[in-house]
Amino acid sequence: MASSLTDEEKIAVFRAMVAGWQDKDWRKCADLLAPDGKLQSMMKEPTVGREAIYQRLVSITSPNKQVILHVHRVGVVGGAVVSERTDEIIINGVSRSAPVVGVMEFEGPYISHWKEYYDRAQLLHAQRKSE
Repeated sequence: MASSLTDEEKIAVFRAMVAGWQDKDWRKCADLLAPDGKLQSMMKEPTVGREAIYQRLVSITSPNKQVILHVHRVGVVGGAVVSERTDEIIINGVSRSAPVVGVMEFEGPYISHWKEYYDRAQLLHAQRKSE
């Protein structure tokens, strides 16, 4: 099923995801995905299903950790939202960052597949340096 959303509406969904992520509103984030949606960090197996994605987001949360998504560019290419951003990871007040490219594919009004491309070693290094 193709998406019924306009390009502007897809970008609005992306921005809602960014806002939910920064507020740690994992329910809001998960509800933007299709019931059988996928979240995939490209170095790992995808998490499949809205509720499984919700549980994954909850599991990576800690009170001393915050992630701020600094969006540099966002647009729609071939029907998918493509974003370039820097994820700032703050743990115990120490900030580190990693560059990320994200791709969100849509089915109907929902994200069907959210793919994240980044250097996993750099991201893990940033997280360890902050702890």
